[in-house]
Amino acid sequence: LTMEMKDSGSVVLTAYHPHSPARIPGVEQSFVQDTPPSHSPTSRKSLPRCRRINRMLSNESAPPSAFSRSNSQASMDSTSMEDFWCEVENIKESSKDGSEEATLLEFKPADEGELEAEWLQDVGLSTLISGAEEEDGQALLSTLTRTQAAAVQKRYNTYTQTLRKKNKHTVRDVRDIFGTNDSSLTFETVPVSPVPSNGIQLPGQKPVWKSVTSNSCLDCGLDKGSPSITEELSYEVSFSESISILPKTQEWPKNQRFKKEESTLPKFIVRKSRFGLTEVGDLSPEDMKKIRYLSLIELTAFYDALGVELKRNRAERVRGRENGLFGVPLTILLENDQKKVPGVKVPLIFQKLLHKLEETGLETEGILRVPGSASRVKNLHQELEAKFYEDTFDWDQVRNNDAAGLLKMFIRELPSPLFTVEYLPAFITLVEKISKIKLQLQALHLLIMLLPEANRDTAKAFLQFLKKVVANEGKNKMNLWNVSMIVAPNLFMYKGKRANQQEMQAAATTAHIVRLLIRYQDILWTVPSFLISQVRKMNEAAMNNSKRQLMFDKGVRKLLRRKTMERERPERPEGAVTFPPYLQSDIPEGVIRVYAPLHSKVSMAIQLNSQTKAKDILARFHCENSRGSSQNVRGQIQSLHEVGGNIGQHCLDPDAYMLDIYRANPQAEWVIKPKAS
Repeated sequence: LTMEMKDSGSVVLTAYHPHSPARIPGVEQSFVQDTPPSHSPTSRKSLPRCRRINRMLSNESAPPSAFSRSNSQASMDSTSMEDFWCEVENIKESSKDGSEEATLLEFKPADEGELEAEWLQDVGLSTLISGAEEEDGQALLSTLTRTQAAAVQKRYNTYTQTLRKKNKHTVRDVRDIFGTNDSSLTFETVPVSPVPSNGIQLPGQKPVWKSVTSNSCLDCGLDKGSPSITEELSYEVSFSESISILPKTQEWPKNQRFKKEESTLPKFIVRKSRFGLTEVGDLSPEDMKKIRYLSLIELTAFYDALGVELKRNRAERVRGRENGLFGVPLTILLENDQKKVPGVKVPLIFQKLLHKLEETGLETEGILRVPGSASRVKNLHQELEAKFYEDTFDWDQVRNNDAAGLLKMFIRELPSPLFTVEYLPAFITLVEKISKIKLQLQALHLLIMLLPEANRDTAKAFLQFLKKVVANEGKNKMNLWNVSMIVAPNLFMYKGKRANQQEMQAAATTAHIVRLLIRYQDILWTVPSFLISQVRKMNEAAMNNSKRQLMFDKGVRKLLRRKTMERERPERPEGAVTFPPYLQSDIPEGVIRVYAPLHSKVSMAIQLNSQTKAKDILARFHCENSRGSSQNVRGQIQSLHEVGGNIGQHCLDPDAYMLDIYRANPQAEWVIKPKAS
């Protein structure tokens, strides 16, 4: 099996066999005669059965593909995805013996205009549908870039035109909502000039980049055999705005091709600006909710700029089990687990399975690929349901391949897919319609930001484990492409989707998606800085609206009580001077007071300069409190947090320059405490 990559960054999967392979209807295939076939000396017993399935599927009459390919098309051969189809067969076998209940997800056809209405609600703009004057909606609209505003405009116009056709009710004119006299809707958009990584663009200030050191960038490449050319990803400007300045004459290659060698994947880095980098868990839940709103708007604008339709499923919610371990919705499972372990973010059974495999299974040859005993897995499944929460289950009896089978079963039995029913088509589209891996990665990045918190945290734990499996390739014989082929059907063949030709056509696509998720996970779980900047602006707009309302309320109360207040107010001494609030403060400009409630010395005023980093402040507190703090505090990893002002709560990168963050958010408080796990 050999692979080949084009200069444009697109990849192709090609396979070579001594016999003439069966062709897949509707799927273009490419073959290059340059490398002889190589066969593994240790073929699995299930190999002939998998080959028969591949031939059977390839000879079926192909129904219309669920994911049509107009610009780029995954080229593959049935036998080149052997591991993928063997895993599909294993899944079918486990379903036959009753270990997995076949609960289908029913899809409702969307009425005209309903998709747009749902989209507006999902991005936090339900005010455009209800007609209510909600401050959050106004604050969100005030932060949009040009391309984001155009995406909102397009969906709102479609929604209003549909309602007028149906004559449901009077629809607010877009000019009334956004305050413009032009017949075409226009937004006052945010400038697209670069902004600091975690802050707001200051007047006349340009982003300052650090020199490249071992800790100055997020490196998602390969240490061995990686390409000599390294691409840099920018978080400073929205992805959709970057697309809009590409040459209009650019055309995507007609064929999207994949090759399996890890060394063919580009090496990407994200350089740290003076604001550092922000991981998903570093922001408060309230701010992450706004990140989700903005991510969906940005993803829509990104697809619009590429001329790609952003497809979403509308699924009936399937009510899963409310108790137990397998087949329980993630949110309910976590609610039950949090009664046992407060604050847990990943289901306990999932954590335990990962821990078991990391402890004893990473070096097992064929781990994840070689199935465990179906009867043993079924018995272990039943025993876990009965004994796990009682802490009486014997984990020593679980063999590594059986633990891997349970892990994959847990993912498959989720009532809703880990990457959600709604956005599975968008995952497929980003590969089938977008050729460059850099653009695929940006779309994938926004999709990760869109995931519900429980899904995102569970997916992160799973991908971290898969990365460790690949790192032990020398002993377990599982490289990145092998792991991706095995995991893909477990993630993307959800209940209700038929195992037919559609899956055959999407096989290489889904394996490539998993490969990107594993390789670039450190980038994908970093919050793009332009989204953080927009969240800050949203919070500032909301605060300004609240202040105006508060001033109005105070004015009314003052008017009603003026005479009483005048009688009670003491006379001012002649010549007295009242200083403005900023001069009454006891903290001068450039000085912050840092609080450390868990330390013996709970606060300290620190003068900032242009080189003061967050880790410098942490080191100073550690030095001052090395003797007085308790042993528990000294053993914990402490982080500096930015709290309040134009952010909810923000755990700062140790390399962040404090003076820059202070100037971006002068109203914030600064607290040292353990980082949320």
